[in-house]
Amino acid sequence: MLRAGFLLFVLAFLLAPLSGLAANAAFWHWPTLSLQDWASIVTSLLGGAVAMGLIVLAGTPLAFYLARARGRWVLVAEAIVLMPMLMPTLALGILLAVVYGPAAPLGRAFGALGITLTNTPAAFLLATVYAALPTYVVAARGAIAQVPPDYEELARTLGDTPFRAGLRVTLPLARRGLSAALSLAWVRALGEFGIILIVAYYPAGMPVQLWTDVQDLGLQAVFPLVGVFLLATLPLPLWLGLRARAA
Repeated sequence: MLRAGFLLFVLAFLLAPLSGLAANAAFWHWPTLSLQDWASIVTSLLGGAVAMGLIVLAGTPLAFYLARARGRWVLVAEAIVLMPMLMPTLALGILLAVVYGPAAPLGRAFGALGITLTNTPAAFLLATVYAALPTYVVAARGAIAQVPPDYEELARTLGDTPFRAGLRVTLPLARRGLSAALSLAWVRALGEFGIILIVAYYPAGMPVQLWTDVQDLGLQAVFPLVGVFLLATLPLPLWLGLRARAA
């Protein structure tokens, strides 16, 4: 009885924030979303979608390498992947501004190509990729590592190249874990605040716009945007997590 009570207390503690949505349901009105709120929704969804494409293209080969390769260079690569995840996001945002800012050599090089990487859609995309790429790589590596390499070796004996064996055999077998990895990266991308606050305050995504609205209008005024934010981030990862658990 005591154990059950303790578990219920912990579950109630975790569920408590969501009770704020029900308590303030009267403030859930679509018309109360301002033009700036709608612009932030478009920025987050469109920027997040483009970022996911880049993350899959860049992160999947890296995840495959980390899952299959051995040696000291794999440890170095893992450390590089983990460092952005372990850094405080505000610190990472400051470092990105230093490296990609208009006064930095790299920033000037992009500027010569007509690409400004501070307070532009390109800067928003850059910050989102830095925020979400490590999450995807770590989760995707775990999914790929669960597929026995024997399947790839069998495919190679039948004439497939290593690339084709990975593409046709390993990735389909790891698709459920890769889908979960992508959903986690999606949440990380849409929810990022610290990096974007420094690098891409404008155009504002949903987290920055929520912060601005709270400062200007107070908590009660932001519930419509909070609702959209949760609808964009919560259902898919929750469904995939429960599906993976039930499998």
